[in-house]
Formats: sequence, structure tokens, C-alpha cells
Amino acid sequence: MTTAKPKTVDEYIASCPAEVRSILEEVRQAILEVIPDAEEAISYDMPTFNLNGSYVIYFAGWKKHVAIYPVTKTMAAKLKEELAGYKGSKNSVHFPLNKPMPLDLIKKIVKAKLAETPRNRKNSKKLTAKS
Repeated sequence: MTTAKPKTVDEYIASCPAEVRSILEEVRQAILEVIPDAEEAISYDMPTFNLNGSYVIYFAGWKKHVAIYPVTKTMAAKLKEELAGYKGSKNSVHFPLNKPMPLDLIKKIVKAKLAETPRNRKNSKKLTAKS
């Protein structure tokens, strides 16, 4: 990655090694399929997807994996069987770069996060995924 911090998701992806860029773009598109109205931003130096002023999900490219944040205990319990083959750290799941990216599982994670996202103060509608 370059020394300048990326200010957009496009810049973030472009700053990653060439062999990882297409994988990160696939993850980005999987998230946007679920929440097409999300606003993209960089927060905590990671691509972030916000809806109605609240963050929904982050992802980050690392040397050997792509991480999705947050994966709460409730989400992990709900998706226990599907997450069983993956490592992670506190509130994240890591998908190794040397295996096919589980895009359907990433979509399920985003939907699960939406389901537990509290109502936004500005908007009383609950955040929902695109069907």
C-alpha cells in the first residue's frame, strides 16, 4: 500500500497489490448488492458502508485475507455453521485470499448486520436489505 492514506474506497482498492484488487472489488460489489443505497466512505482506514448516517459494515484487505467487520456474537451464532471454516478476531471474520471468496456468505453477514442495526435517530425506518 502507498504511504498516503486513501480517502475513497476506489483509492483504497487501488492502493492494494494488483492480485488482490479484483477480490476486494468483488467484496465491495457483494456488499452493494445487499445495500445499494449505502454511502461508501473510509473510516478507521478501511472501506465503510453507511446507511442513513449509520455505519453498517467495513472490510479490509490484508496480506493473506480479507476481513469483514463487525461480526457480532449474535451474528456469529446465527451463521455458526457457515462461519465454522473461517478464522477471525474479536468481532471479525477472515476470508483467506488463497481460496474462493464466499460472496454469498458475505451477503448474509451484511443482512445479519442490518437486522441488528438499531433505528437511526434521523430516520425511524429500520435499515433493511435489498431483497
